[in-house]
Amino acid sequence: MSSEGGKEDCLGWAARDPSGFLSPYKFTRRAVGSEDVSIKITHCGVCYADVAWTRNVQGHSKYPLVPGHEIVGIVKQVGSSVQRFKVGDHVGVGTYVNSCRECEYCNDRLETQCEKAVLTFDGIDADGTVTKGGYSSHIVIHERYCFRIPENYPMDLAAPLLCAGITVYTPMIRHKMNQPGKSLGVIGLGGLGHMAVKFGKAFGLKVTVFSTSISKKEEALSLLGADHFVISSDLEQMKAIAKSLDFIIDTAAGDHPFDPYMSLLKTGGILALVGFLSEVKFSPASLNLNMRTVSGSVTGGTKDTQEMIDLCAAQKIYPNIEVIPIDYANEALERLIKRDVKYRFVIDIENSLK
Repeated sequence: MSSEGGKEDCLGWAARDPSGFLSPYKFTRRAVGSEDVSIKITHCGVCYADVAWTRNVQGHSKYPLVPGHEIVGIVKQVGSSVQRFKVGDHVGVGTYVNSCRECEYCNDRLETQCEKAVLTFDGIDADGTVTKGGYSSHIVIHERYCFRIPENYPMDLAAPLLCAGITVYTPMIRHKMNQPGKSLGVIGLGGLGHMAVKFGKAFGLKVTVFSTSISKKEEALSLLGADHFVISSDLEQMKAIAKSLDFIIDTAAGDHPFDPYMSLLKTGGILALVGFLSEVKFSPASLNLNMRTVSGSVTGGTKDTQEMIDLCAAQKIYPNIEVIPIDYANEALERLIKRDVKYRFVIDIENSLK
């Protein structure tokens, strides 16, 4: 909802034009409906989507635009029909805030596939208003799209789970990449890639990290606990592990050749692509001759998301983060473009948004 025609009860940071520059902005959140919860936001992760939308990369950004879809906070008010949450609960909100709740995908708790799914920011909600994200003081949302954060899980660490975490967890569960003893390759070691490594180790997989930079070796092996590290541009290193992997998660943001990675999969192996490259190109022989599969995936439905959060709490799986104040958001987005973060920025909304 715009800031016109009502009390400006929410403070956020918004981009006003494709420069993407963020600055303070007051606007109105909707009133709490019978099935809604109002959440005081304490933390919000910084995702590359925040860069793309604030700078109108897709060409459909609606300004003023308040980004942020890795939201964590505390329930401050609940509607009269809310069943799952009470005031004081720790909750999270991810990449979508509405869907039709009637289609086959919604019935299967795969709301991300619903044709009427509404993005957390820059989406058009059921009442025709434009959604605004987590770089803000609070949010009002239907209880279905909230996730319980266990009390023992630090709230700042929970934020990246709502996008980076679930984006790699979803294809891993879908393709049964949770079988102890099997082998997983992870392409890219950013916000998504480092979570894929952590999940792989939690599932008992042998994890190999691929990077073009030797500087990532120490952090991959020592910091994140990967079993092996391979320079993907080194043909000898790649050849040495041909047909050795059961699975590959490709989190790379930049274009790259696919055939070299396909050759690393065993017969029947699976490559899951979660990045949005400009082109995916490989020889049919890379796929056909060894019965391999290439699959795409985005975030995840409500069922998988809650299961992932509960798993992270039970097994103490924590993202690696850098906590920042809101007034550092513009610098953080610039650093994100340069991949200068290990591995996720998280904005301390509660203590810095005034």
